[in-house]
Amino acid sequence: MTSPLTRRGFVRAAAEVSALPLLAPLLGAASPAPNAHAPPADVPPDHVPPADADLLEVSVARLHALYAAGRYTPTQVTRWYLDRIARYDDTYRAFIHVDAAGALATARVLEAHGRSAHGALWGVPVIIKSNTSVRGLVTSAGWSGYLIPGRELVAPKDAPVVARLRAAGAIILGQANMPDFAASDANVSTAYGRTGNAYDPRFSPGGSSGGVVTAVTANLCVLGNGTDTGNSIRMPAGTSAVVGLFPTRGLVSIAGIHPLDWLRDNTGPIARTVEDVAAAFDVMVGGAPDAEDFRTREVPATAQRGPYARYLRADALRGRRFGVPAFMLGAHTKSGPWDADLPLRPETRAAFVRALDPLRAAGATVVFDDALLPDAFPDLVAAIQTEPYQAEGVENFLRDYGPAAYHSTAEYAQAVGAPFPAQMRGAGPDGALLPDRRRVLETDPQAEAAFAAPRRRALAAYADALDRFRLDGLVYPAIQMPPNDETADLRAGRATEGPHSATAWVNPLGVPALVVPGGFYANGLPFGLEFAARSWRDGDLLGWGYAYEQATHFRRPPRLVERR
Repeated sequence: MTSPLTRRGFVRAAAEVSALPLLAPLLGAASPAPNAHAPPADVPPDHVPPADADLLEVSVARLHALYAAGRYTPTQVTRWYLDRIARYDDTYRAFIHVDAAGALATARVLEAHGRSAHGALWGVPVIIKSNTSVRGLVTSAGWSGYLIPGRELVAPKDAPVVARLRAAGAIILGQANMPDFAASDANVSTAYGRTGNAYDPRFSPGGSSGGVVTAVTANLCVLGNGTDTGNSIRMPAGTSAVVGLFPTRGLVSIAGIHPLDWLRDNTGPIARTVEDVAAAFDVMVGGAPDAEDFRTREVPATAQRGPYARYLRADALRGRRFGVPAFMLGAHTKSGPWDADLPLRPETRAAFVRALDPLRAAGATVVFDDALLPDAFPDLVAAIQTEPYQAEGVENFLRDYGPAAYHSTAEYAQAVGAPFPAQMRGAGPDGALLPDRRRVLETDPQAEAAFAAPRRRALAAYADALDRFRLDGLVYPAIQMPPNDETADLRAGRATEGPHSATAWVNPLGVPALVVPGGFYANGLPFGLEFAARSWRDGDLLGWGYAYEQATHFRRPPRLVERR
């Protein structure tokens, strides 16, 4: 049996080769001044274009107020974002595809119908991660194999999460770059190359939602959807001073999203503020179970539901108790194939300690204890076997969201004349299918022992730790290290892997977690703080993030540079 698919090794070689032609402008360009507010300091405020003054860092509520006042139309706002993408994205490469025609057509339709029928995201420009099906566009999932002329994976329909965003009036600007199949901590793809960090394009935004994160933090859109198999919303949010939500698994359907490991996969909103994340989350959450996603049938009546704005209170941290998982501060950080086995870097530990001060000042208690989720906990999580069922997720996705030419990995090979990547279809290096990697969860007699029972044990240990220490939730660094200088890595001939986290334990459990800006390193790059809550307490989680955000206001927009 082959080793599990790892985020670090699966697409490294192809991704690095594809990135090399893109490095020249980044290696030769001067580093931008990090963390500078827009407009640049050498531009007098009265010289800032009015639209820039209004729309940079704009929130959903503020944008709707501008629309209501007649200051802008959706078409004007859409053109402002498209112009900004054209100006800056050649440097940062957040968008793998810009759907200018589709975005402008949507804006005109919204204007024709008027605001009387507008939804919660009416006229809000968004980006969609490229593993999420958008009807009529190519679902590349970052892989060049889905971009073969005449054999592209053109989505026949929207994923449910995209359909909800459309119904709410969102304007889809395009699709975000991501590593192949989301299987890397670096945001480098064979389909499009490398995405840079908005605070300094030499550095990594992290993967696999790094394209969405860079677009959001650079004000190339208002918000977007990320996906997360082992940290992929939360870790890149932590590199870029934005807010990323991993909701309790089951609240949002993942149907129509190309899987990496569908029993760990999740999707959630990424935005510049907690308020905007809550607004997008209201839209993404389904009102009824989705027949294509069995987890949506598990939502209990006690789950906290929207509108999530009602949980956003400035005093939400007062009297709350948060614990710091002991294993995340030590050397044993690995909790399965999606985690890097790296200790917490000293500079990240120091940033974390600093980030706790405003948490305490807001009225919260932070508990450190060696017995609070020690090294035995990640071992419990690692016992949850999902890898044997990975191929099932891929086959089901192609069956339901594949193009006319292929609805399975076998049909793909026939249509294209080349095999589908071996590990994604449950095959060994020689291409032969491996029965232990082609199991079907619903009919597998070993599913209870391999997946369900270990997951119950790990969830019970998580809940027991919160109970024993009388905790409301957990708090810890979103990543184990500062964002890394990828261009220096490539110049030196080293593998570029992106910043690593120790947060993949959240995924098989499916408990909610939220990353908010937690400050900055000495070099001006962001540090992210992560909260985790009990299952189905997503409203409480958003409230804590909002209270921390209001107490700190750490978010600062980057100063962007154009390619020279």
